[in-house]
Amino acid sequence: MSEVTVVGLGPMGSKMAATFLDAGHEVAVWNRTASKAEPLLARGARRAASAADGDLLVVSQISYQAMYDSFGDARLDGKVVVNLSSDTPERLREAARWVAERGGTLITGGIMVPPPGIGQPGAYTFYSGPQDVLDRHAATLEALSELTYVGPDQGLAMMYYQAQLLIFWSSLTAFMHAQALLGTAGVPPQAFVPFARSLFTQLGGDGPMGYAKILAEEIAAGSYPGGDNSLHMQAVGMGHVVEALAEAGLETTVPAALKELFERADAEGRGHEGISTVIESIRKP
Repeated sequence: MSEVTVVGLGPMGSKMAATFLDAGHEVAVWNRTASKAEPLLARGARRAASAADGDLLVVSQISYQAMYDSFGDARLDGKVVVNLSSDTPERLREAARWVAERGGTLITGGIMVPPPGIGQPGAYTFYSGPQDVLDRHAATLEALSELTYVGPDQGLAMMYYQAQLLIFWSSLTAFMHAQALLGTAGVPPQAFVPFARSLFTQLGGDGPMGYAKILAEEIAAGSYPGGDNSLHMQAVGMGHVVEALAEAGLETTVPAALKELFERADAEGRGHEGISTVIESIRKP
């Protein structure tokens, strides 16, 4: 078993440290509020002398600025910093340079489960940075989740992470709008679940409703065939959805923004193309 220092003991960091302990690793913990370490110390962790105390430093904090504040002026010679915090891809690239200037190597990551899912089957984390460095510590990091390496660019892990969150948040928000709309007619929440489950499943599948695959192929080709299912039709339909929500007295900010995006692509002369043409408007705001 190896030694690992966990920096940041919020819900994610505390669960990571506990999971490393459960896997038999020697764990040091550090937090700006020292008292948060007490439950982990009682389980056998040691208190790190500083945030930079150790050769493998796993960071879980609110932002990359918190890492700068925690490490301060400490040298990081020969150390590997695995930062699982959230920030923008460019800030991760800046952080890689910052760590390198202090003698260390940064591996960035985006863990795709909430705290209870850490260490559980199905958990995975996007990682980017030098693959040989990640490989040296894979056996330790696998205690947290499956490792999904996406490339050497330290910004890529966060791009993948945020791409997943875009789908997650927007899909669940759309589901809540759907539930609210049906709820105004007295439809119980559970009654719609089978239809939502079927749609979510089909969108990721290979059939005629497998739009994740269909759109990816069209975007890769730069061709957005509309045929009998044009964007103009979608824009009109989205307008009706927004009207229905408004008539029901519901909040419409997100659906109205989607309607505006569809209508802009239509107004730009691409209404005869398919819905995948909307990516051109997204690329050129």
